[in-house]
Amino acid sequence: MAAAAVFLVSGCEGLGEEESSTGSGAAAADGRAVSPLKNADGTKPGLAPVTTDADKAAARRLIEELSTKGRGPKTGYGRDKFGYAWMDTADGVPLARNGCDTRNDLLKLHGRNVRFRAGSGCVVVSMDLYDPYTGKDIAWKKAKATEVQIDHVVPLSYAWQMGAARWGKDKRQRLANDVLNLLPVSGSANSAKRDAGPASWLPPNKTIRCSYAVRFAQVALRYDLAVTTADKATMLQQCQD
Repeated sequence: MAAAAVFLVSGCEGLGEEESSTGSGAAAADGRAVSPLKNADGTKPGLAPVTTDADKAAARRLIEELSTKGRGPKTGYGRDKFGYAWMDTADGVPLARNGCDTRNDLLKLHGRNVRFRAGSGCVVVSMDLYDPYTGKDIAWKKAKATEVQIDHVVPLSYAWQMGAARWGKDKRQRLANDVLNLLPVSGSANSAKRDAGPASWLPPNKTIRCSYAVRFAQVALRYDLAVTTADKATMLQQCQD
């Protein structure tokens, strides 16, 4: 039987148009990755480093806005408390109800040379991904799906312990499916992070740690979540001059 055809796009655009591979590390070099300071809603691809003194100062001001408190108990937490995984019906967040589930939306947004399943403009079967957490390129195929996982920057269990246990269902579903809180990354890096806050886990790629702290803060501020005192101090430290 002939192999099923697939469509190729670069990023989210050009469905059906052939594009050549841009090579190892290209996403970091081709200008697609955007600083979180210029991507407040998370709808632009990548996570570029925060490098200038002015931007690091802006990052610290943002992080300083966070309130702090102790991490509460995990009692009652379950992934299903935030809706079923990768639902397309979490109203109030970008890309909701577009006919494509959240996971595939994220792969399309952040990937390069994206190929879709034949007859679909949604289901991604392969792509190239620059993983900001490790600083490495990943040539991903759906047959080895777990090599790329979608990280909740503010982990859902962390959010539960910091106040989401008292939220309504709709707000929890928004947090779980908001592109601001989601990044496709190396499966091994995501597994190592688990539900840790910044004081316990930071991306191995040191150049991205201030950006990671900014994104963590952006999510927490959007959803009125406190962070622990240790997490806030660690976040500020990553953005020192």
